[in-house]
Amino acid sequence: MNYYQEVTLLPDSTVPLDFLWQKVYQQIHIALADNKTSQGHSAIAVAFPEYGSVGFRLGRKIRLHATTQSELEQLNLQKWLARLMDYAHIKSIQAIPEQHVQVSYIRKHVKGLSRIEADMQQKARLWSEKSGQPLEQCLKTLSESKPKANNRLPFIWVESLHARDKQVESRPFPLFIERIEATQKQIGVFSCYGLSQATSGSVCLATVPHF
Repeated sequence: MNYYQEVTLLPDSTVPLDFLWQKVYQQIHIALADNKTSQGHSAIAVAFPEYGSVGFRLGRKIRLHATTQSELEQLNLQKWLARLMDYAHIKSIQAIPEQHVQVSYIRKHVKGLSRIEADMQQKARLWSEKSGQPLEQCLKTLSESKPKANNRLPFIWVESLHARDKQVESRPFPLFIERIEATQKQIGVFSCYGLSQATSGSVCLATVPHF
């Protein structure tokens, strides 16, 4: 990744930051999906330079990274964020500074309390049927290693474009984002959310510059 374009979100008393993130990121997701490669990946990645901020933990900035300047020019971010220009400041395309480190941003699947409870019940039933132990005993034993539902990872509410394409009802879901430090640059693929995506046969996650 040699070039980037930075967007700063500008919330006010009537438009909170989390709402802005939902609107801006959804448009970026649509833009990346519209410009995806023939393999269904994105040539452009996203980064969150203020990741871990106090308050809204993604901060107020998002960067789009690309290998070439022309890829960002072709994306034409101003077009996709045209209706949000009062609440988003888009900087010009810049070259990546020499001093930077490498990180990966990935989607993290986080289970809520109801999903955890349902999984526990299912595992307990299967264990009870297989072992002959009472269901209550199986539940009690499994509860000792029951995962916690609380999670401090930042997330953005997004809507799946696959559901839209299939013309079925789509509800926003929380897209949890985790940052992983890297010791060196790694080549890989990015999803149409702009996040590093693991592929079959490879354990390497694509990295983006952090500065």
